[in-house]
Amino acid sequence: MARIAGVDLPREKRGEVALTYIYGVGRPTANRVLRDARVDPNKRVSTWSDDETGRVREILERDVRVEGDLRREISMNVKRLMDVGTYRGMRHRRGLPVRGQRTHTNARTRKGPRRGVMVKKKSTAAAPAPKKAGA
Repeated sequence: MARIAGVDLPREKRGEVALTYIYGVGRPTANRVLRDARVDPNKRVSTWSDDETGRVREILERDVRVEGDLRREISMNVKRLMDVGTYRGMRHRRGLPVRGQRTHTNARTRKGPRRGVMVKKKSTAAAPAPKKAGA
């Protein structure tokens, strides 16, 4: 099994698809990396030689920011926006959509499940008291 950037690549998938399992690598980046490493994009990961795996790993580590480094950079960018107090930072802080989407309806992914208006429960005093046995 090929392990690149801390991710086990699926063995039975084509190279260009398997590389997209790495956070920060999409199809265009995967194709560019495979071209630079001189690996056929249609070749299954299980048929890669150790040399091919090493070339792909080396190019990814050298040229592309992936996994932990990329996640850290993105979180630092969002934190900077919140610290500066920009509009986008405030939307991040409140958990609302950041890119101009409407919120009157929709936006459930960001806002979470609906919280209904205060629903009153039937009062327990209105229910008749149970009769005691033997009385």
